[in-house]
Amino acid sequence: MVEEVQKHSVHTLVFRSLKRTHDMFVADNGKPVPLDEESHKRKMAIKLRNEYGPVLHMPTLKENLKEKGPQNATDSYVHKQYPANQGQEVEYFVAGTHPYPPGPGVALTADTKIQRMPSESAAQSLAVALPSQTKTDVNRTAPSGSEYRHPGASDRPQPTAMNSIVMETGNTKNSALMAKKAPTMPKPQWHPPWKLYRIWDLASGKLKLSLTGHISTVRGVIVSTRSPYLFSCGEDKQVKCWDLEYNKVIRHYHGHLSAVYGLDLHPTIDVLVTCSRDSTARIWDVRTKASVHTLSGHTNAVATVRCQAAEPQIITGSHDTTIRLWDLVAGKTRVTLTNHKKSVRAVVLHPRHYTFASGSPDNIKQWKFPDGSFIQNLSGHNAIINTLTVNSDGVLVSGADNGTMHLWDWRTGYNFQRVHAAVQPGSLDSESGIFACAFDQSESRLLTAEADKTIKVYREDDTATEETHPVSWKPEIIKRKRF
Repeated sequence: MVEEVQKHSVHTLVFRSLKRTHDMFVADNGKPVPLDEESHKRKMAIKLRNEYGPVLHMPTLKENLKEKGPQNATDSYVHKQYPANQGQEVEYFVAGTHPYPPGPGVALTADTKIQRMPSESAAQSLAVALPSQTKTDVNRTAPSGSEYRHPGASDRPQPTAMNSIVMETGNTKNSALMAKKAPTMPKPQWHPPWKLYRIWDLASGKLKLSLTGHISTVRGVIVSTRSPYLFSCGEDKQVKCWDLEYNKVIRHYHGHLSAVYGLDLHPTIDVLVTCSRDSTARIWDVRTKASVHTLSGHTNAVATVRCQAAEPQIITGSHDTTIRLWDLVAGKTRVTLTNHKKSVRAVVLHPRHYTFASGSPDNIKQWKFPDGSFIQNLSGHNAIINTLTVNSDGVLVSGADNGTMHLWDWRTGYNFQRVHAAVQPGSLDSESGIFACAFDQSESRLLTAEADKTIKVYREDDTATEETHPVSWKPEIIKRKRF
């Protein structure tokens, strides 16, 4: 006999289903266990002993203990008094543990301030600095009568040599025990691509002025911003000063024993610096033509030199693969950078940041003044780099001996454009090298001097947008070289 199934209304069935669902999910196993205050205090006490054991015996500020008093002792992690030190006052204090509020936007008051205990490495330096403080010069012994010793030593005093240590934390977790944030690479800034704007040919272009005087290749030219002078140097060992009002040479600077490869003017004083194939750089007084210093130390030809107002005031790059930062007053080397593996032919200083870059066939490297700290490598321009230039927007341009030109984002080292201009009619394919490049005063145009006897002018593409030329950026944190 078939048993009849009892029929229920839709309303009843829906509520039965809801009840089953509720019973199924009411026991949330993923929900965190409620925090037990007693076990949390024990856990933090164990962590403090394991991680800050060498500095737990160091006393805290006497003023903090007086401010908090016994009524707030339960809110902190207080270590009990030891029998050897009961009834004695703390005479020493730890300097450098500055109070700070528990979170952003919170006023720093006596109730909200947090006193962070130093880490083990910081405590070592604090202990070394303690004997020099005036408040502890009078008495050099610990409260227990034993001599004060640095933490971490084999015969350092045990925690019995202190009255009590109070360590306060924001919320329930110690900020010193929080995990560090994973390293990230900043996304490169978008720069519009540059396009060829005009080619100025020496044969057909309108020439305003021609200065003749050198008897060999001219390797460097610079115009003074302080006076109407132009300075030039060449492979004929000569350094000349031209007066642009009269268009003639007014001074010669004699002293180099071989070809002069580069020159630069100091931005604030009347000093000219030249570098030569004789492995030296020379500092000249512009007006008296006297040789102030001869900077010797390189073991091969010095290919490039740059000056700045801040220290170090002179930077040189050489074919001996080194970069030297010089002390202008003493005429001696401050720092020698040996990271490059091949000749350094170009150095450029950032117009706004306290950094510079150097170009070599192995890499373009960025450095930080004043000690030449390495920042990062800009890899990918695998050629002999003859010239570097950078503008205030952070566009770094590198020109190479094979006619290629790469444009980089200075901050991230992202290579956002590569240019290889066509060789002009009548020139050989081998005549496509870029000898020099520079931005004009407005930094809106880029000029290059090339081996095919042309000067090319580039400017930003006005029609380019972030959609038409997106940033193809892939961070390579692991692959970045650290030398």
